[in-house]
Amino acid sequence: MEPNYKIGDKVIMKKKHACQTNEWIITRVGVDVKIKCINCNREIMLDRLDFEKKMRRIINEKD
Repeated sequence: MEPNYKIGDKVIMKKKHACQTNEWIITRVGVDVKIKCINCNREIMLDRLDFEKKMRRIINEKD
């Protein structure tokens, strides 16, 4: 099944980051998903299943 998110998409996660925002930008998609915090630029990697569980919704999609 093809994921409905791609590099450059802005997503909202269920829990807030330590900097008090829950908005992230996807920077890598593969077996793992790498996301970057919009507020503090911290990058984290999650495996795809964890990412899909923790993601609330996609705000906008890069065309």
